[in-house]
Amino acid sequence: MDATTPGPLSTDALPVLQPLAAAPPGELYLPCDPDRALWGRLPTRRTAPVLVVRSGQVVTVDTVSHEGVLPDQGRDPLAYFASHGVPADAVLTDAVGVAARTPHDGPGPHVVTGPVAVEGAEPGDVLRVDVLDLAPRVPYGVVSNRHGRGALPGEYPEGWAADPGHQPWFNPGGNVSVFTRVEARAGGLVGVMPGPVPARFPLRLFLGLMGVARDTDDVVDSVPPTDAGGNLDVRDVGVGASLYLPVRVPGALFFTGDPHLSQGDGEVALTAMEGSLRARLRLTVVRPGDGAPRLTAYQPFAETPEHWIPIGLSDQGGSGAPEERDLDVAMRQAVRHALAFLTQERGMPGPVAYAYLSAATDFAVSQVVDRTTGVHARIRKADFDL
Repeated sequence: MDATTPGPLSTDALPVLQPLAAAPPGELYLPCDPDRALWGRLPTRRTAPVLVVRSGQVVTVDTVSHEGVLPDQGRDPLAYFASHGVPADAVLTDAVGVAARTPHDGPGPHVVTGPVAVEGAEPGDVLRVDVLDLAPRVPYGVVSNRHGRGALPGEYPEGWAADPGHQPWFNPGGNVSVFTRVEARAGGLVGVMPGPVPARFPLRLFLGLMGVARDTDDVVDSVPPTDAGGNLDVRDVGVGASLYLPVRVPGALFFTGDPHLSQGDGEVALTAMEGSLRARLRLTVVRPGDGAPRLTAYQPFAETPEHWIPIGLSDQGGSGAPEERDLDVAMRQAVRHALAFLTQERGMPGPVAYAYLSAATDFAVSQVVDRTTGVHARIRKADFDL
């Protein structure tokens, strides 16, 4: 398809999930309306919860992607997506509401749903977040590359600005945003890149941003991940995965956002294929060493049915300062946390655990674009089922 003249978007492959009018009977539902969303900042210890749940309860949470909502795209989702062939009824009403009414009063770009207080959660506890289901809310997403950001800041998008052939992908704000449609194929849903060269890739849904409030009154930027979670961008944390977060404040004050339809390890351009998701999450309070690995007392940790996933960050405090962006630091932290897990939880002697990690464990770059960089390990559970 010619990127300059997009045809009308079909919603046959994927229905649009507008906000629910009410929670289904016996269930909890958290919409992402302007009164229950933050924009660009994360909850802190004094942020009032928008929902209170019991430990172990399941809540359906709507998330809204920041792409198509941001000021450099016009802060008008109806107009922005119409320019890509999206009819008005396929634009989320809560995205329109956020753009019009939610203050963009934080330094980051993300639209954040929450926070949710979990009864009984206290500092020293761990919040276990089980991802039970994720559903795309729209049949499209956006991948962006902005000036001064991404893996090649100063090179791109600046290097394309003078080429007329690249202008269709520049938005009025001067940054590159590539609108990407979703299609149904025999193997499932795929993202379809625009332009003259066909490129299709399977969707892999996950929430890039899940965390708990930090114990501070300072404004917390939504971009850098920290030891309380946040913008971890670990693509493995999809359906069937669990994320463990160290509780810092009473009630934990869980939040989520930055929904992704697909992301490669590294997220090198700046964003993933960003697209709004509806999530079903179980929030449970557990203890380090009793329902959660011991290292979760101070560090996020994930697991899937196949892997244990220790996470390393280049800056635990999330300052994102230039000296804290070193990918080598994130790698060393991931190795330390993997060692701690194997020795503390599996009982492996340190020298053997270190040798095992070198022989059998993959370390992946979570992302290099969130100022604080991330590396995570994938330790195969099957290796310990002998």
